Amino acid sequence: MIAGIGIDVVDLARFARSLERSPKLRERLFTEAERGLPVHSLAARFAAKEALIKALGGSHGVRWHDMEIVPDEERNPGFVLHNVVGRQVAERGIARIHVTMSHDAGIASAFVVLERDA
Repeated sequence: MIAGIGIDVVDLARFARSLERSPKLRERLFTEAERGLPVHSLAARFAAKEALIKALGGSHGVRWHDMEIVPDEERNPGFVLHNVVGRQVAERGIARIHVTMSHDAGIASAFVVLERDA
């Protein structure tokens, strides 16, 4: 059963300018493992984190490092969750988090579906 859906879109040029203007932003938004990725990958990860927040229904108490995008053994993206976000997901009985990310034509996007067992 679907427990939440979220989507987000990021303008790549605007996101790149934000990272250039505010060097600490990369550290604030991304875990150490994510920080070295190219800007288009960072923008897609930011969109995925925003989409997860939307799927959960809000960002109360959420920190950016509570959500990390990692590839699974087949190189598909997935979340590793920590602290507040991990607790929120567990408390809501979320069994699976589906995430897809893309970047093309100056845009990065992500879509998240939260699923409970029926």
